[in-house]
Amino acid sequence: MSIAKTAKKGVTVYNRQKAGEGYTLFSTYNHDVWLIDMEGCIVNRWRMPYTPGAHQWLLPNGNLLFAGMVKTHEELGLPIEMAGIGGIILEVDWDSNLVWKAEAPYQAHDLMPMENGHVMYAAYHPDGILPDEIAAKVKGGRPGTEFKGQIWGDVVREIDRDCKIVWDWKVYEHLDPEIDSIEPLDNRNIWGYINSLWRCRDGSLLMSLRGSCEGIRVDYETGEVIARYGKGKVFHQHDIRELDNGNIMIFDNGCQRHEYKPSYSRVIEIDPKTDEIVWEYKAPFLPDFYSCVCCGSERLPNGNTVICESWHGRIFEVTHDGELVWEYVSPFVGSIVGMNTTMMWRAHRYPPDYPGLKGKELDPKRFPWENRVFGPGSFNQYFRSVMF
Repeated sequence: MSIAKTAKKGVTVYNRQKAGEGYTLFSTYNHDVWLIDMEGCIVNRWRMPYTPGAHQWLLPNGNLLFAGMVKTHEELGLPIEMAGIGGIILEVDWDSNLVWKAEAPYQAHDLMPMENGHVMYAAYHPDGILPDEIAAKVKGGRPGTEFKGQIWGDVVREIDRDCKIVWDWKVYEHLDPEIDSIEPLDNRNIWGYINSLWRCRDGSLLMSLRGSCEGIRVDYETGEVIARYGKGKVFHQHDIRELDNGNIMIFDNGCQRHEYKPSYSRVIEIDPKTDEIVWEYKAPFLPDFYSCVCCGSERLPNGNTVICESWHGRIFEVTHDGELVWEYVSPFVGSIVGMNTTMMWRAHRYPPDYPGLKGKELDPKRFPWENRVFGPGSFNQYFRSVMF
C-alpha cells in the first residue's frame, strides 16, 4: 500500500450512493474496541483490560465478545511468536461491564459465538502435540525446525456457559499428513495453524489452515474433513466463511505466493462444488494491497465486500466490480510483539437494523474528546498516527 494512501487518517473515501450503510467494529492493540459510523465518528468505545488476542464480535444482544492476551508465547511455552494469542474470553455489555468470562490459556487466533450461546475457539494446546509416529509422516516444512523435537497441532474447542468443553477437535486426529502438508518455507513447529473458524448453515465447520495454505470443511458430528478448498490458490490465508449464496470467501494474504510477481493480497470467492475462483478483488497496482498477517473480508447485503487490511490498519469497501466506495485508515497506535503499530486484527460492518444495535445510543457526542482528536476533521487526520 502506497505512502500517499496512508498519510491521511480516518475516512478517506465515502461514496454515499454505493457504500453499504452501517457501523464498523474493530480493535487495535491498545486495549480498546471501537465502533464507528460511516463518517468515521466514534459511536462507542469499549475499554478492555487486555490487549486483543483475536478479533471481536458484537453479539445480537448488544454485548461484545472479546479474547484478551494474558500471557506471551514465551510464558506459555508455545512454539511460535505471534500477535494472535489470547488467554481469556470476555463478554461485556455496551458500557464495558463484565457479563461472562472463560479462561482459555492457549486460545489463539480465532473465536466464534454460536447460536446456542456457546463459544468455539482455536488453540495451541499441549493436548494437540503430535504423537511421534504421526509427526514423522507430516510432509513439508523446513527439516529440523520442529519445536524442541516436536510438532504442535491445533485444537478446536467449544465451551458452554459453564466453561465446560462440549466439543473437542484435534488436528492430528483428522488431517492427512500426505495431503495437508506444511508449506515448504515454513517451520515444522506447527501443523495446521488454524486462524479462522466459521459455522455453516448445514452445521458443518469451515477452518482456515494457514500452515497448509488451504481451507477445510469439517463434519461437526464426526469431526471428519469432508472437503478442502483453495490448495495451490491461497497462501497463508485468513478468514474463511460461507456466503449467502453457498460459496466460500477467503482472504488470501499471498505470503510466499508461488509466482514471480510482487507480493500482493486478494479476496477470493470459491465455488465449493468445483473449488474454482468465481470472483476476486486485488489492487490494480498489486503492491498497493498487501498484508502478510491477519486480515479479513465479509460480504454486505448490497453485494459489496468490506476488507480489513490488518497490517496497515486499513478497512475499505469495494463493489462487485472492484470500485473503492469507502475507506478508513486507523489513527490508533498500539504495541504488540515489541513494535508500535496501527495494526488491527479484523473488522466487522453491522447494518443499522442489526439487533445488537437496537436501542443503543449511537450519538458521536457521547465521545467528544475522542472525536475531536480522532474523528472527522480532527488534526490527527493529516498527521502521523498517535499512541492512545
